[in-house]
Amino acid sequence: MIGLGLIGGSLLRAAHSIGRTAFGATTSEVDADAASRAGFDVTTQVEAALSKAAERDAMIVLAVPLPAVEEVLRTVSRVAGHCVLTDVTSVKGPVLDSVRRRAPYAKFVGGHPMAGTAESGWKASNPALFGGAAWVLGVEYDTDLTAWAEVARLVLDVGAHVVPLPADSHDETVARISHLPHIFAAILATIGAQGGPLAMSLAAGSYTDGTRVAGSSPALVRAMTEGNRDALLPIVDEALGRLGAARGSLASTGGLAVTVNAGHEGAQAFATSKDAERAGVRVSLTAPDARDGLIALGERGGRITAIEGDTAIGEVS
Repeated sequence: MIGLGLIGGSLLRAAHSIGRTAFGATTSEVDADAASRAGFDVTTQVEAALSKAAERDAMIVLAVPLPAVEEVLRTVSRVAGHCVLTDVTSVKGPVLDSVRRRAPYAKFVGGHPMAGTAESGWKASNPALFGGAAWVLGVEYDTDLTAWAEVARLVLDVGAHVVPLPADSHDETVARISHLPHIFAAILATIGAQGGPLAMSLAAGSYTDGTRVAGSSPALVRAMTEGNRDALLPIVDEALGRLGAARGSLASTGGLAVTVNAGHEGAQAFATSKDAERAGVRVSLTAPDARDGLIALGERGGRITAIEGDTAIGEVS
């Protein structure tokens, strides 16, 4: 594990709790000290940890912010370039590009656990963080499916389910359901705070729900939103169009029925999707069209819940 913040630390804890041999590295002396005191095998020497991974042919998980990925990949390529490599970064396209340039021989499977809190650092880590969560695992034309299955087994072992997707589908989707909400939360928190002490004294559920993720580390939020610029810009434009339409309607007729009703329908769709009946699906990982089958499953909102031999077992609505 390279990086021991909220996600990396939680994954180290979760892997250890299920009996896997796991060790890690972080450049943060505070996190390294806290993890060591908790009994984990960690170091501040990233290259030493990667050398150890190479010796053991271990899986490497990059749990560093997007701006740090390139530098770490240079060391991965030099020290452990043939290991199975995955990551937990919230943007997939830029990481995939970096891996292909900096560590072309690594057996790379991009990853993104859809789990987290507004807290950060080792102190916020929790081995139960991934229970029931969706975890995107990248599938590209050149993905090594043996490596993919190895990473998928780790994801399933820590309690998540796997959503197989190509990088471009992932980035467009998280722009809608993660990165745009972070921007909205920042704007809502700013507007609320400008109301002064009175606004803060009256703020209740709708304000706290809408601004919760504005409490996240600004550096991490900037890294994921700015790193997903190409996918996020058209989604911001779509949101601005809807805000403009709401503003125009409010100014002209005084009504917001279209905006409010559409939002209610969207919320209902999200709620009902959680209870939708699902059909079982099996994808042979040795079939010639296995990558296409995995992508089709993921893009229909399906998920992998088990790996048995060379078969991925999942379900889809």
